[in-house]
Formats: sequence, C-alpha cells, structure tokens
Amino acid sequence: MENRGGRGGESCGGGGELMERLPQSLLVDILARLDLDSLCSAAPVCRGLRLSVSQALSSISNLDLSGFPLTLQILNRVLSGNNILRSLTLDCSRLDDSSINTFAKEHLHELSLLRCSMFSSYIFLAIGEKCPNLRLFAVDMVHPNENEPPSVCGKAIAQLFKGCLYLESVSIKFQLQFPLSGYFESIQLVLPKSIEVLLLQPISSWQANLLVLSNVSNSDPIVFPAVGEISYLRPQGDRLRSLSLVLDIITDELLVSLTSSLHHLVELCLEDRPMEEPSSNSDLTNVGLQSLEFCHSLTRLCLTRSKQHSPATFRRVNDVGILLLAEGCKRLESIRLGGFSRVTDAGYVSLLHSCKQLKKFEIINAFFLSDLAFLDLAGTACSLVEVRLVSCNLLTSETAESLSSCKSLEVLDFSGCRSVADSGLISISKLSKLTILDLGGADITDIGLSALGDGSSPISSLCLRGCKRITDRGITLLLLGDGVISRTLLTLDLGYLPAVSDRAVSVVAESCRQIISICVRNCFSISDTSIAALGSPDHSAGAKTIRMLDLCHCSGLSVDSLRLLARPFFRGLRWLGIGNTKLLAKGKEKVMELLEDRPVLNICLNGCEMDCKDGWQYHECTEQ
Repeated sequence: MENRGGRGGESCGGGGELMERLPQSLLVDILARLDLDSLCSAAPVCRGLRLSVSQALSSISNLDLSGFPLTLQILNRVLSGNNILRSLTLDCSRLDDSSINTFAKEHLHELSLLRCSMFSSYIFLAIGEKCPNLRLFAVDMVHPNENEPPSVCGKAIAQLFKGCLYLESVSIKFQLQFPLSGYFESIQLVLPKSIEVLLLQPISSWQANLLVLSNVSNSDPIVFPAVGEISYLRPQGDRLRSLSLVLDIITDELLVSLTSSLHHLVELCLEDRPMEEPSSNSDLTNVGLQSLEFCHSLTRLCLTRSKQHSPATFRRVNDVGILLLAEGCKRLESIRLGGFSRVTDAGYVSLLHSCKQLKKFEIINAFFLSDLAFLDLAGTACSLVEVRLVSCNLLTSETAESLSSCKSLEVLDFSGCRSVADSGLISISKLSKLTILDLGGADITDIGLSALGDGSSPISSLCLRGCKRITDRGITLLLLGDGVISRTLLTLDLGYLPAVSDRAVSVVAESCRQIISICVRNCFSISDTSIAALGSPDHSAGAKTIRMLDLCHCSGLSVDSLRLLARPFFRGLRWLGIGNTKLLAKGKEKVMELLEDRPVLNICLNGCEMDCKDGWQYHECTEQ
C-alpha cells in the first residue's frame, strides 16, 4: 500500500513494457497468487499493474487486513468491485461509522473488526441489517460513546442477533477505561439457536447466569446438594461448544449453572476482575471446580483471576479442588490457570498425570509451584506441545531440564521466572521442534546464549527482555553459532538490556535474514547506527524487511534518525514505537510528515507494547 514506484498514472517503463503486453487474464492470475503485501507493493508501479491488482483484489474471497490500519479512502479502493468476498478482517483504528457501508455486505459470512476506537453502537444495528448471512462476527471496541448509556448499545446488540440468524461464532469485546459495567445488563439477549462459539467482555456473573439459562431449552431440573438447595435446568440439544466470558467475579453458583446447563461444552474460558477481595459466600471454591466433571466433553479450560483492579486471588481453592478437577476432567488437552495462590505441587502434578492427552499447560502467578511438579514427566505419556509458566518464582533450571524430555514441545514460556539460569538453556537447546521461547527476566548470561546458538531448536520468536546479564557478546554467540536460530528467527525482544548496544543490533541485521519484528526499548546504548543497520535498503536477495520496530525509551537516538525511517529505508514497516525518545524533539509535525509518506504505518508515541495489542484503547497512535 506504500507507493514505492512512480505516480500511479504513469505507464510502466523499461522491462515493464513487456509486462504490459502480457494477456490481462494471465497477469491477473499471477497477481492472484501473491500475498496482500506484495499486491499492494505492485499497485503503484504503473497504471497497468494498478488495474490488474484491482482485478486480483476483486477476486479474493478471504481478506485479512488486520496488519493494515486503512483509511476509508484506501478501504474503498481495496474492496471496490468485490462481490465474492466471504471473510473479512479489518483494523478499524482509522475507521468510523461512515465506513460501515463500504465493508458491511450481504455476501459476507465472516467479519472481524479489530481496534474499533471510533464506532458508535450503530455498528451493531448496521451489521444486523446489512449482513444477514454472517456465520462469524467478532468486534473489539472501546466505549462507543461516553454520552451514550450502555442500554442503548445493549439494545443495538440485541438487534444484531435478530438480524443475523445464522451466526455460529460471536465475539463482542468492549475495552473499558473504567471498571466492569454492563452492555448486557439492561436487556435479555436472545441468542440465535445456531451459535456454537460465544465470547462476551465484560459481563456480570448474574447476567451471565441469566444469559445461559434463558438461551437453552428446558427439561427436568437437576440439583447439586453440595452447593445447597439450588436447582438449575438441564438443556436439551444445546449447541454451544465454546464459551468465553470476562466477568466481575467467578463464583460457585456461576460454574454450577454453566456446567449443568451446557453439558456439551468443549471449551470454557472464564476470567474475572474483582474490584475487591470476594466474600466467602460469593467466590470460587473447590465445590465449583468439582462441578466441571459434568462437562464430559471438555477439552480446554481457562480459569484466571486478574489483578487489574485488586490483588485478590482464588484463595478458597486448594489442592483438593484441583485434584477433583483432574479426576473429573481427564480429557483436558489445554489448561490455563491463573491466580490460584493456595495450590501447591500436589495439585499441579495431578493435572499433569491425570490428563494423558494434555498438550497445552499454562500456569500464571503460582506461589507454590516448584521444580518438584515436573520431576516425573519422563515417566508419563508426555504429549505437551506448549508450556507457559509465568511469574512462578520457585521454578529453577531444573524445570527446564525436566521439560527437555517433552520432545514435541513447540512453545516454552518462563517469563518472570527469575531463577531459570544458563544450565536450563543447555537442555532447551536440544528441543528440535521448539519455535517460541520466552525467557523474560530470567537469570541467563552470555554462556547460556552460546548454548542456545549452537543448538538445534528452530526458534522463530525469542524474548530476552530484562535478562540484564546479557551483553553484546552473548547476542553475537547466539546468532553466529553453529545452530539454526539465525536462519529461523522472526521476532526478537531485547528490551531492557543495559549492556546491549549497536554492535548487537548490527549482528542481528547482518545474520537474521528472516527477522521482521525487533524490540530494543529501554536500551540506552542504542543509537542511530542501529536504525541504519536495521532499515538498510541494501538487503541481500531473499531477506525480509522489518515490519515492527519498538524504539521506546531509547535515549541514545537523535532526532536525525527520523530520516532513516523514511523511504527507501524500512520498506515493509507497519508499526513503529518512538515514545519517550528524541525523535519527538521537533514536535509531531515531522512525525506526521513521515506518516504522510507511509500512509499504512502506525506510529505510537505513548510507549505502548509492540503493535499496541494490549490496552490499545488508551494509547495515542498517530493518524493521517
């Protein structure tokens, strides 16, 4: 989408004349085989290519534009004439209600709207009216209008469900700048009977309970004496297979209601964000976990308590509750637990040994999880593919050594595990399928990176953030070793490394031909030299270009480095973080000039994380 050639109205010169003599149908067929980025790069070269690209775009049935924050003008050009589009994903950060008619079409079956910061609740009314054939609808948006009460938006959502009767998958997420409040509170939503996948954020516990019970067909009541004399209705023929909710509080009553009403659930993901410590009669306990045994088909379970508003944890759940869960849900293939402050190794061991088909195991903020939980992995049918152990302070390199017996492991996350050291990397480096490794905050040194650099792990994403003992020498040993990582690495996080300088970044630029994303935030020794090395237009044939670059808090950069971010440097750049740097010394005018030169580039000035994925609703990103 960047104009990399002459003006679009000019004819192709030189070798382009031969191209213009090619049959139009052949040219369109060739272009149809290219990815979207290549198509957008070819369009500005000349008039002939622009017309051919337009034709190619009009024949695409699945279009993912999530990496391109388009303006309405560009979106019109991309979607013009396409009457066969079935699946569309949009980054809506530069779109508002005036763009709805451009993308909301009757022929769409799948529509995903991301980062909707300027839409009103009209979006739901319009989709319900204009897209009656939708099977999948997903929206992630901020509060539609501060002057618009939630009830108005809730009624608009109800109209969406009335208009889209074939919906099978629905995801509605509101990113709020204040504590949980309800868009689903003031109305009783009636879901289309076809829905199998549902995600709602945020919703209160009592409203979630009402929503589920009011959308299943009723049969005989079922009583759980352990919870008290509370009866819930068992449904007949309910189709819901996946349910994800972000709540104010997860309680026993809610879990019992869900599991008794939705006994065909395959996936259940619940996160709560309590404002204060829950009371003893309004919290999750071992009883609620025991009720999960009634979901006989459950293969994925996520239960997490966020500390966003309060330091509360699931302190009324202990090893007994986890043991009951492990015994009742042996078919689990994916487990994510966060905030279970009283569960020890015994509870986690029961999950690892009872769930024989377990592929994904993620534990967050486990105060009492230690190396002992992973000692006997070699003796089990270890099918683990993804393991994330986040901020588990008792874990050491012994856990890494134990996990090295899981030969199918592809993802390993030790972020926040400060006692994982070099000896762990020696074991990890032998995992031949490992593609994602997060060591953020670990106690590793250049010696550990040397072992990883000589290893056989085809790592594509590596995070070394906050590993303060790493120096330029370690990065050199990592990427110039005898291993494969320099050929496979796509994403590298070197943030918060005080001993890393231009030398290390130059090694990355020279050695990693596939690198597309790099973070050097808070690396104070990084200067303009690093920018020049990463963005050089003289890349060798086959090398990729940087698409995302995080320079936040790099105080060594000068304002002159702005010229190194303009064309022809960084040809494929899509996201740039420059918050708290000298690049803003001459004001936002220079930044706006850069954005005008590169209309699909997102420039973040507020120091947010890569690609503004978390908390984007708070961030200030420049727009054309």
